[in-house]
Amino acid sequence: MKEQNLLELTGDLVKYGLKNGASQVEVSVSQGTTFKVDILQGEIEKLSEAVSKSLGLRIFVEGKVARASSSDFSEETLHKLVKNAIDRAKLSSTDPFAGLPEKEPLEVDIAALKIYDPAILDMAPEKKITAAKETEAICLADKRIKKTFGSSFSTYVGERYLSNSNGFSGTFKRTNCSCGVYLQAGDGTNLFDEGWYDSSVNLENLESAETIARKAVHRVTRLIGGRKVETQNVPVVFEPPMTAELLNFFSNCVDGSSIYLKQSFLAGKIGEKIGNEAVTIIDDGLRAGGPGTEPFDGEGVPLRKTVVMEKGILKNYLLDTYSARKLGMKSTGNSSGPNNLYLSAGSSAPEQIIKSVDKGLYLTGTIGFGLVPTTGDISRGAFGIWIEKGELTYPVSEITISGNLARLLNNIEMIGNDLQLKDSISGPTIKVAEMTVGGK
Repeated sequence: MKEQNLLELTGDLVKYGLKNGASQVEVSVSQGTTFKVDILQGEIEKLSEAVSKSLGLRIFVEGKVARASSSDFSEETLHKLVKNAIDRAKLSSTDPFAGLPEKEPLEVDIAALKIYDPAILDMAPEKKITAAKETEAICLADKRIKKTFGSSFSTYVGERYLSNSNGFSGTFKRTNCSCGVYLQAGDGTNLFDEGWYDSSVNLENLESAETIARKAVHRVTRLIGGRKVETQNVPVVFEPPMTAELLNFFSNCVDGSSIYLKQSFLAGKIGEKIGNEAVTIIDDGLRAGGPGTEPFDGEGVPLRKTVVMEKGILKNYLLDTYSARKLGMKSTGNSSGPNNLYLSAGSSAPEQIIKSVDKGLYLTGTIGFGLVPTTGDISRGAFGIWIEKGELTYPVSEITISGNLARLLNNIEMIGNDLQLKDSISGPTIKVAEMTVGGK
């Protein structure tokens, strides 16, 4: 169907809902094409291309809400869906905070966001298959690699349409491509699994097969011969993906629902110092080419640049419309969580950070759960490389790290200059003054 038809469809259903007794109506449509190829030992293990189309509906009747969805777009089905949702909404409990967001002007130039790349749409399936095969083949050419769990290449091209009864109507297209490989190295029972994966909304920014393979081989082979260390309190240097994991935990702690439910240690802390003054954390939903960049969120609220923490001071939570109303605040355009969240880069080269550690851990991976938003406590299985006298010496495994997010934020001593904004949550190398590393 053409763009205009689907946008008209969402608008028509909004009118139909209001006509049949709804106080407020929101209708969204998503459609897209996903391609994915999985390669194992140089052969195609799985190849799929799927076209999806779905419609989501939120109906409000005097503070009561019901949701519905359908992949059948026939008029009869959709009209029944709306009427049924209205009937169900009337049976639910009234919630004074439920409702659509107030309409805000959508002022962004969607083309300037660079989230749609026609080159992904035009890329031939054979090229995608070749990229996946090359990635795995380069890895297997290294004799240290004992096993491959396979490589993959995928693309997505899609569109979203949204209309609501507060006068919002909008649509945009987006694309994504990704490539990665997962490997095993080591001997006997001393085996390690690691890999590398890259994604981008623009084809030209996707790392090459050679780069992805080289990173994957490096990440898995550096762990060969991992050993335990004595339990001790030492500085910990977080590799960028580990900083991103820490930020992911932080994002859960500043999420609006965690705040109003009092399930976060950061509830009620707006305006307070919660971290080192060198720490600034930003969620930028309008960053050009960002994986989480969109003109508006799932409720039609324009995305924006939100400073969450500035020089150690907590400035904002990440809010959707409902949590904002519960807290007496305003939506930040985060109905789907963080958009492009990152810790601002510092001035230290990663090598300088490592050289500053006399004895400590270079953290490269974690295992399991052990994250408690209500207290900020952290306790997880981990592995990495031991630092002695400013040098990476030997790999360590079968250890645990433990600490507290509040103390970690305050004890960040150095921040790297190696921030790469490739993921929806990103961070540079950082050095934390002290964590407990549990081993022997």
